[in-house]
Amino acid sequence: MLGIKEQRQYLWELGIRLKTLRLARNDTMAVFAQRLGVSAGTLRAMEHGTATVQIGAWVKALWVLDHLDDLNGVLAQKASLLDLARAPRTRIRQRASRRA
Repeated sequence: MLGIKEQRQYLWELGIRLKTLRLARNDTMAVFAQRLGVSAGTLRAMEHGTATVQIGAWVKALWVLDHLDDLNGVLAQKASLLDLARAPRTRIRQRASRRA
């Protein structure tokens, strides 16, 4: 199980990468926050790896930085096309089962 320390570390590293890309564009916090449609405080929280920032703000940041395609691998199926072709065809679940 991923602990709180590890979660914080991942978010902190993500924030550092965001700040590095912002600075590489030579954008101030105010300008970049305006481009994202968030406050400077929200951008500061993102750059510090705060866990409470909404995912929508991160999606906007990825779009502005031309990294939105990086999300395509998130939660993507890891089986190869050959494995998928060989696998027995089953119905994809539409919802979770009811628990008694």
